[in-house]
Amino acid sequence: MLEKQLIDGLKHKDFKVFEELVNTYQSMVVNLCYNMTGSQEDAEDLAQEVFIKVWEKASKFRGDSSLQTWIYRVTINTSLNFTRKRKFNTFFESIESVFESTGSLDNPQKRLESKEQENQVQSAIQTLPENQRIALTLKTFKDHSYAEISEIMDISISSVESLIFRAKKNLKKKLAKYYFTG
Repeated sequence: MLEKQLIDGLKHKDFKVFEELVNTYQSMVVNLCYNMTGSQEDAEDLAQEVFIKVWEKASKFRGDSSLQTWIYRVTINTSLNFTRKRKFNTFFESIESVFESTGSLDNPQKRLESKEQENQVQSAIQTLPENQRIALTLKTFKDHSYAEISEIMDISISSVESLIFRAKKNLKKKLAKYYFTG
C-alpha cells in the first residue's frame, strides 16, 4: 500500500489500514523503543502506545515529513517521556559490536574485558545530553543519514552534524581516562 493510501486510511479510521501500518512499522518501532529503554517488555508496551498515538493523531498529520519520519518522531518522544518518568538510566541495548576485536571472545578473560569496556562506554553515553544521545544513536547504531536524522529530530542538518560532533568529543573526553591511564 502506498504511503498516501496509508495516511488517508488512517485519517478515515480504517482499521484494516491501521493493521497494515502496524505490520509494516512494528519491528522498527519496537527496536527503537528497545534501544532507548533497554527492556524488551517496556519496548513492546511503548510500541503499543506509539501506535495508539499514531491512530489517535493521524488526522493531525500534515505531511511535512514522510510517514516513517513522523512515526520515528512519535516513537522517540514516547520513549523519552517514558524514560523521564521512570528515571531509567539505560539508553542502549548493547554496544558489544563496537568492541569486537580480532582476538577471540571465547576466552573468559577477553569476554570480561569486553563487557567492562561496554559498561564504561554505555555509562559515558548515558551522561551525554539528550539530543546528543539521540543523534548519535540514529547515526551510529541505526545508520541514518544526516538528512534523515534532521527530519526525525526536526532540526537542521548542520545542527545534527554539530550534535554528533559534540557527542563524539564528549565521549572521547569521558573515556580517555579509562582507556589511556598508565
